[in-house]
This record gives sequence, structure tokens and C-alpha cells, in this order.
Amino acid sequence: MTLLEEVLSFNKEFVTNKMYEEFTTDKFPDKRVVILTCMDTRLVELVTKAMNFKNGDVKIVRNAGAIINHPFGSIMRSLLVAVYQLRADEVLIVGHHDCGMSTLSSDVMFDAMKERGVKQETIDTLRHAGIEVDQWLEGFSSVEESVQHSVHMVKSHPLMVPNIPVHGLVIHPETGELDLVVDGYEKEASL
Repeated sequence: MTLLEEVLSFNKEFVTNKMYEEFTTDKFPDKRVVILTCMDTRLVELVTKAMNFKNGDVKIVRNAGAIINHPFGSIMRSLLVAVYQLRADEVLIVGHHDCGMSTLSSDVMFDAMKERGVKQETIDTLRHAGIEVDQWLEGFSSVEESVQHSVHMVKSHPLMVPNIPVHGLVIHPETGELDLVVDGYEKEASL
């Protein structure tokens, strides 16, 4: 049985047995918070449980490293939608220790891509077209600095509510302990 067949088989049972009922909520976050965090598998449930949030309390946006690289990319758009359309009044940026993005290098990524069929010519074409693909595929050296960067991107965005609290935290993926990096209730001057 393929993974997709397993998923669809379980889903049929899930719906038939009304297992979805325990997750019933609406689209608005009860705690009026949106979280940007990493896609790391260790954080799927840990982030919300470590903060005492349950299903329906928060909106969650995930990407590699909880990084906002572009002020008009899909991550920033999702945060703006959460604030303006889904009633979020605070933003939490949550990075984590032992993040794969802290060791990511474009050379390693290109090698992995080539092993899976991407041609060197394709990579060269992107580089020659002026796409900064090497920089785009680089990680970060400090999770705290990365979180500070993402907080700053949100706080300084021209379309973001000017006085919205944007907090920066780093979570330990083994214990769920949170380290405060940026207190969004304080002035951004510390960034």
C-alpha cells in the first residue's frame, strides 16, 4: 500500500467515525495570535503544547527556519492575512535550537539536487539570470539573530499594523523550553 493509499484509507475511517468532531472550531484564532515557526517535525505539536495553546487558539505559518526573507513573499502575506482578515492581534516568531537551517549551505543543497536529477546547467542558468540562488539557499549562523531579523521584517513592514506586538522566541525541540529573544511589548529600539 502506498502512503497516499494509507492516508485516504485512514481518512475514510476518520470521517465515517466522526473523529473530526474534537477539532471543530472556526477560522478565527480564539487567542488572536499568529505564530510563524519552523517546519521541523519535532515542532508539529510541541510549539503549541509548550505555550498552552489548543486547536482553534492560534493561526500557524510554517517554513524552513521560521525565516522571512522577502517583505512581499508568501510568509509575510500570510501574516498580514492573519492580522487583517482573521483577527490576530499579536505575532509570535518561534525559531528553534538545532535547526537544520543553521547548517544549510547552497553547495550541499546543489549537490543533493544534482543527485536527484537537477542538471548543473539549470543551476548555472539561474545564476546567470541574476537570481541569487546561492544566497537564497543559505542558512543562518545564529537562530537568535534569525528570529530578530524576522521580527524586524514584520515590525517594519509598511502594511503591518504599526503597534502590533511581535515577539521573538527560540524553543528547545527536546524540552519545549522557550527562550525570549524579543519582547514585542517593548520598543523595537533594541533590534
